[in-house]
Amino acid sequence: MDRNIEIRQALEMKEGVGADVKRIMPIQGFMNFDPFLLWDHFDVKPGTGFPDHPHRGFEGLTYIFEGSMNHTDNLGNSTTVTPGGAQRFTAGRGLVHSEMPSPEGNTRGIQLWINLPKRLKKIKPAYQQVNAVDIPEKMIDKGKVRTIVGDNSPLKLHTDVSYKDVHLEEGGSFEENLVDGHRGFIYIVDGKVTVNDNSIGSGEALFFDSADTLNVSTDESCRFMVCVGTPWNEPVVQHGPFVD
Repeated sequence: MDRNIEIRQALEMKEGVGADVKRIMPIQGFMNFDPFLLWDHFDVKPGTGFPDHPHRGFEGLTYIFEGSMNHTDNLGNSTTVTPGGAQRFTAGRGLVHSEMPSPEGNTRGIQLWINLPKRLKKIKPAYQQVNAVDIPEKMIDKGKVRTIVGDNSPLKLHTDVSYKDVHLEEGGSFEENLVDGHRGFIYIVDGKVTVNDNSIGSGEALFFDSADTLNVSTDESCRFMVCVGTPWNEPVVQHGPFVD
């Protein structure tokens, strides 16, 4: 049984220094979807990117589809994430970092922000990188599922979240039984799918407040992200890179 389903189209805009993003949130009229604060499907050309900037009060994940992204921060970290890999920063009480793309070819992927509860807003900032080889991958009939966060993934958050990258071939299907109290969304990277009798395509996201099971099917090759988690049910004060 599904309740409170909504489909939203990503807005194309510029972010950082010349980076192209398809943004689901925050946008006017739809700032966040507790516990999720930001969703950017980015396409970054050489010479553009995200130079030094501050953050506070949340955790951020960058997952790379193609190209690479170099992360540096004021904690002394300097690492490069390549396709299929991810990096997580816990901004906590404050962090300054940069994310700059490969000098050759475009870098594409997803950046996701997840709120921290009031009791954790002032924790010590931290950083974690997980390479592609360490992200669990499971083959399913006519497809594969990569678990970025959740199950046996080594990437850890302070929020109960499941985050998956799903590839399906023509005629493929994916089913997920949801934990009671979880809410979230499915974002289509490429192709078209049907989710519990709702049709959505590239650059669209289907949000759900509650559902027992997600049933996804497709008539063509496609790629989509499934992101669900437990809301904190606390007021969110979100202003630019700071979330109090």
